[in-house]
Amino acid sequence: MDTQQVLLHMNHGMGDNSYAHNSIIQKKVMREAKAIVEESIMRLYAIIPIHCFKVADLGCSSGPNALQLVSNVIDIVDTTTSNLNLKPPVFQFFLNDLFGNDFNSIFKSLPQFSEIIEEKKGQKCGACFINATPGTFYKRLFPNNFLHFVHSSFSLHWLSQAPKELGNEENVHLTSTTPPAMHKAYLEQFRKDFKLFLKLRSQELVPKGGMVLTLIGRDKTQKTHDIRTAWSLIGTTLNDMVLENLIEAIKLESFDLPLYDPTIEEAKEVIEDEGSFTLQRLESVILDWSTNIKEAVEDENNNNLDLNTKAEFTTKFVRAALEPLLKAQFGEKIMDELFVRYKNKIVQLIMEVKLLEFSTLIISLIKKV
Repeated sequence: MDTQQVLLHMNHGMGDNSYAHNSIIQKKVMREAKAIVEESIMRLYAIIPIHCFKVADLGCSSGPNALQLVSNVIDIVDTTTSNLNLKPPVFQFFLNDLFGNDFNSIFKSLPQFSEIIEEKKGQKCGACFINATPGTFYKRLFPNNFLHFVHSSFSLHWLSQAPKELGNEENVHLTSTTPPAMHKAYLEQFRKDFKLFLKLRSQELVPKGGMVLTLIGRDKTQKTHDIRTAWSLIGTTLNDMVLENLIEAIKLESFDLPLYDPTIEEAKEVIEDEGSFTLQRLESVILDWSTNIKEAVEDENNNNLDLNTKAEFTTKFVRAALEPLLKAQFGEKIMDELFVRYKNKIVQLIMEVKLLEFSTLIISLIKKV
């Protein structure tokens, strides 16, 4: 098994640095995409008889967001079937992530989740079966013509691997000073992975099945304040620690983050080249890093939050996502020091650019017949 499939996961558990407590941005993205998910499911019901609605959430992670899609889909189908005077279907949800994912925390939350659904829907809601499907979505996960709807939120910017032989001794990701060859290598890896993802899902979806994807993107007008700056600041921080002999240089030289943030044009090109899907929507939504921060801290006015609070929020978001990979490469002992330094760099960055933003791509697709 590929080592990355074990190491690549969000921080486990319910602690202060866990993904469960630091995924408010992802929750906001799911809210942004909910109307498009609704549109896709309503279209399905207009053209396909559905008795058992099979839905896969690819890259579900853990924490409260892991079951958010399940709740959203049940609400959407309940409204749709009521409007069409149809009998509600049986639901079968498949929660997918890599083998290192904290599936146990999801399982433990299922009894309470089921009670909430039963209380809200009563007998109106069809039976709901929830399954875990561990494995990489860059391989087949389901039988042919099996799924009605595929969802993936904030996952497809993760590549199957970082491009090989980058010769990237100092940077762990793309920066404004990165050589063009490295940019090209990352883009080619994204094209290869995304094309494979589309091909595999086209085999697993029923004809005319729907798919809604969200991923961190890149707006061509964004410069110093785009999401890539957050990834590259990890490299800057690690370099500082190498100079102070806190980290071995050889460990940094052999480490690259397997992340790529495509533009709308880059994503569209791959979809059209792969050819299995009709593109319904491809939108870019610009969000502030401190989006919904007031849900995480006790402050009624987001604008009054000080720099340290905003930087801490951003740091915890990044730490929840990257710490397992960083810990495996550089060791657990330096993690606290690494992220204290990282937070200080985020403070400096906010002072320079005032607003940290990132682009999220929302993509809605229909499998061709």
